[in-house]
Amino acid sequence: MRLEPLYQQDRERAKQEGKRLVVENLLQVRFGSLDKELQAIIEPVLALLPEEFTPLLMQLSREELIARFGRH
Repeated sequence: MRLEPLYQQDRERAKQEGKRLVVENLLQVRFGSLDKELQAIIEPVLALLPEEFTPLLMQLSREELIARFGRH
């Protein structure tokens, strides 16, 4: 059994979990708690690269983020 594919899968999963934590933490810092509307935008935001989503999460208002990512 080759361990390399399993290692790569675990590494990719950890990377995605870390990315999710960054997005959740940025949203919590900016807006307090994560209500259902903010939770709904997390998956679409995760489709972007960190250098793309970070400025958006830091600059756009709650309403702008929901309008941009909430309809996916």
